[in-house]
Amino acid sequence: MHTVLVVALVLSAASVGELVAWTVLAVRAWKEWRRSPFVAEGLEGPPVDLPALSVVIPAHNEERVAAACARSVLASDYPSLEVLFVLDRCTDGTRRELEPIAAADPRLRIVDNASCPPDWAGKCNAARVGAEGARGELVLFADADTRFDPRLLRASVAFLRRRGLGMLSLWSSPTHELWFERVVQPVAALMMLKMFPMRRIAGRLRRRAFANGQFMLFERRAYDEFGGHAAVKDDLLEDLAFARGMCERGMPQEAAVADGMLSVSMYGSWDAFRTGWKRIFIESCVRNPSRLVSQAVHLGLVAVVLPLASTASGLLAAAVLAVRGPGIDDGAVALAWAARAGAAAAAAWRAGVLASVYGLCGFPAWAGPLFPVAAVPVVRTFLDGARDLRRRVPVRWGGRQYVLQPTER
Repeated sequence: MHTVLVVALVLSAASVGELVAWTVLAVRAWKEWRRSPFVAEGLEGPPVDLPALSVVIPAHNEERVAAACARSVLASDYPSLEVLFVLDRCTDGTRRELEPIAAADPRLRIVDNASCPPDWAGKCNAARVGAEGARGELVLFADADTRFDPRLLRASVAFLRRRGLGMLSLWSSPTHELWFERVVQPVAALMMLKMFPMRRIAGRLRRRAFANGQFMLFERRAYDEFGGHAAVKDDLLEDLAFARGMCERGMPQEAAVADGMLSVSMYGSWDAFRTGWKRIFIESCVRNPSRLVSQAVHLGLVAVVLPLASTASGLLAAAVLAVRGPGIDDGAVALAWAARAGAAAAAAWRAGVLASVYGLCGFPAWAGPLFPVAAVPVVRTFLDGARDLRRRVPVRWGGRQYVLQPTER
């Protein structure tokens, strides 16, 4: 039992590590929330001009979500609106789902796109096709898996114009309809917030460009000045490419929190979820395998290794207290109680912090305790992305395959 106690005490260092790590996370989350701009701020203050707005929605085989998206946009209280659904080489029933809506509301136009140039990413080309037919002074590019609050467009346009922005993007609120959306997606989303913290993309530092392709609102003149989607035609994450390019050119752009006004149902299956997030992580890490591995190691250490070691410390200490064999004096008992108490405190603090963070981000609070388990597939997704880059494994997206060149940036 003496050896068991020594092991428990050694592992108890993980409890200290957890307490420190989750305290840092709690402080950062609180600071991020305080400094985050919210798109609902656009509904406050004096009225602004609301010019004609074109909403362009590229869609490749989106029959699962297209109708709900179209209805939510058309339910907007925005006064001058047109919606262009660009069907990009669809082979499913997306058009069938949209036709009755378009017949009932002339603001919705369905545009068929049957081809894609070999040097263009499919979504970028479909967005370009839609932009060419858009008539608005403002143009919004949105994904077909999004759903809009009726006030969202008015709030977004007011936010954009009051701040004099060329582009406004939003952090969306994910839906919680499928098990992986409830359990695993919060971990993936928090990793994106870790890589793109608000203090870097919206604060005074502004050293990290970010945009979310699910919602990118442009002043048309800024979009054209940038070069439109032709300027990012070969990027699998055109949103980050727009943000980086506009920052480099000194064009004002910002990201705000939708806080429930924009929801998104990103993937309909577990395989699509893992494939999609792998692509997102690859592009977010600028196709650098080392960065992907670094993110995996950091997440694995904090979310998996420390909790496991801390839990093991508490269980071993409990075993020592239960048996109290030869050589276990009062001093050893005190140390065992300390190890057990440390493990319990670390577990309780982790659960409390995660419940608070999940609540702020709109994730189900009950999924917080599952964070260590849910982190495992996210770690694997980062590592799979690094492996695929090094082996030149093609990435399939939007009906095409792309062989990505790894970088060392």
